[in-house]
Amino acid sequence: MATIAQPVSPTASPTAAPPLLLCHNVHKAYRLGDRVVPALRGASLAIEEPGYYAIMGQSGSGKSTLLHLLAALDTPDAGEIWLGSRGLHALSEKEATLLRRRELGVVFQQFNLIPTLSARENVELPGALAGESPRVLRARSEELLERLGLKDRGDHRPDSLSGGEQQRVAIARALLFAPPILLADEPTGNLDAASSERLWTLLAEIARERNMLVLMVTHEPAAAVHCRRIFVLQDGRVTTTIETEGLDAPGVAARYQFAVHPAQ
Repeated sequence: MATIAQPVSPTASPTAAPPLLLCHNVHKAYRLGDRVVPALRGASLAIEEPGYYAIMGQSGSGKSTLLHLLAALDTPDAGEIWLGSRGLHALSEKEATLLRRRELGVVFQQFNLIPTLSARENVELPGALAGESPRVLRARSEELLERLGLKDRGDHRPDSLSGGEQQRVAIARALLFAPPILLADEPTGNLDAASSERLWTLLAEIARERNMLVLMVTHEPAAAVHCRRIFVLQDGRVTTTIETEGLDAPGVAARYQFAVHPAQ
């Protein structure tokens, strides 16, 4: 049965362990000419333990805005975002950059690979920029490429890789520092159905094998069914959660439609 999310500030109880990820009453608006367009209107969610989760909503619901705030790529106008006991809403730009490098992996719909670098070099790039040992980086990249089914593609540049392979390189890059949280913004938006299904399954396996939190933004029931819980976003607010146990993709679609159109 779907329930309304009720996150609580991590400072509310000094004895309780804070959630892995907490978003509390977050607002964000953008100015377009003379208009102020609200993207988030008090969004709240809490994730207590590792696993594979989804934020699901229609176009314009604020999904990507919320993910960008959770990734410390932008700051909210109001509200709080916590990664454990650390407040992302209060970070300086330098602190946010260091946090993304070490504690958050982020994957986008666009693969954002450097076209002149090989797959292996793209994976190693964040570490190279951070001054990590080339020997250590090579060991990490080889391990990640092998796990993601790219063992024989490390020397290839992006233009000789399929879309699915490019996205897996992007995931390997995001996992380079073994972050506890991986955020994915419509990661299969540029992939065909078969490649998308493989990638959704892969993200579920990564969450389980690495005991990490993977949070994916999507509008597709076929993607969200792979996740254990779905946060439904409407008009800038998380209105409902859907537990996916026992559901198939049509079941998720039906629950989602009821959540956003309960009178129909």
